Amino acid sequence: MGKLEPLPGTSDLWHPEAAEWVRLENTARRVMGLYGYAELRTPIIERTDVFVRGIGSDTEVVQKEMYTFTDRGDRSLTLRPEGTAGVMRAIANQGVGEGEEKRVFYCGPMFRGERPAAGRKRQFHQIGVEAVGKLTPLLDAESMVMLFDYLRAVGIDDFRLLLNSRGTREDRQDASRTLQEHFRPHVEEMCEDCRRRLDSNVWRILDCKVEACRGFVAQAPPIVDLLSETSRAYFGQVQRALDAFGIAYEVAPHLVRGLDYYEHTVFEVVSDSPHLGAQNALAGGGRYLIELPGSRKPIPGVGFALGMERLMMARHRPRQESPGHGPVDVFIAILGDQAEVCALQLSRELRARQVRVLCETEGRSIKAQMRTADKCGAELAVIVGGEELAAGQVTVKYMRESRQEQIDREHAAPSIAATLGRKEDPEGMY
Repeated sequence: MGKLEPLPGTSDLWHPEAAEWVRLENTARRVMGLYGYAELRTPIIERTDVFVRGIGSDTEVVQKEMYTFTDRGDRSLTLRPEGTAGVMRAIANQGVGEGEEKRVFYCGPMFRGERPAAGRKRQFHQIGVEAVGKLTPLLDAESMVMLFDYLRAVGIDDFRLLLNSRGTREDRQDASRTLQEHFRPHVEEMCEDCRRRLDSNVWRILDCKVEACRGFVAQAPPIVDLLSETSRAYFGQVQRALDAFGIAYEVAPHLVRGLDYYEHTVFEVVSDSPHLGAQNALAGGGRYLIELPGSRKPIPGVGFALGMERLMMARHRPRQESPGHGPVDVFIAILGDQAEVCALQLSRELRARQVRVLCETEGRSIKAQMRTADKCGAELAVIVGGEELAAGQVTVKYMRESRQEQIDREHAAPSIAATLGRKEDPEGMY
């Protein structure tokens, strides 16, 4: 029987990359927590109308990319293609009172039926944030500051912030008409999708990635020039707040993002890292106005999402060799059956002090055990055998220094933990 490979556009995640993945998530928990955001976990599968209503029926995501199927209960279900719609559904179930605000962040897999490319898979992963309930330019700016803090915390510095405004729904009619007048003379030279978008949703043309269409987009009037005085003033407040925070940005006059719920501020973070190639966007987001079930009027929010695969590529930490044991601090070698209980007890004492331990389980020769200690990257090898038991000691071998010493068994765990710079878990591992 041949190997069963993952589906195209998906992949397995082995150590050490899996450990880097956890670091990205834990850094999000730390940084977002500093801004008052709490973690929310929504289901991977939702009713299809959650995304059709939340994202917009005329978007590329809904029309071409969603994994949608009918279950045994004859319900139309979809694997989530993005995080915001599910978060909004969850918040709607709890309700947002007048003047209240809910701040949440999420981490997890998303699914889109796109053609796989570097940093873009059919199962991909995002870290996202949403602040729902308040409409204020300062909050828009603060979310971008938080994004900057996160990127720097994970070791990414070579990025740029692109900024624009989509104005309000009230701005759209006149702005749409102006855009249609600009694109109509060129429509026959544009891609098939953009020919359809001209009358159905002309804003989608601005987000087209086809090179022939990009030329006509570059000649279009800047979006901000098409907006009301109120919308331009809002955008100006966002810019002044970013200036006050010391955040550098570039106004991208045709940036609209790919989803229809955005209003006012939209932004993207792109990286100049050579490891990303043409797919250079690390994160994107903006302000939106969304109608939650049961609410009397649309609810404002602002948020962003980061692609974790792109973050990994931008960090460019070289992969290690084939998968095996995760990184450990200590390997405990056992010589003889009588040493097993002592070794297992010591392993628990060390783990309670946050020491990563791999313990022998097969009764192999000491030479074979030392090879394993070296292969798994252990800093120390602790040998427990008959001689050590009789003396009430353990032998500690320093793997990178070719020296060893004897330590009293009674004090072995705290002594080894101190050598490694570890402390006992204050919450108690056991």
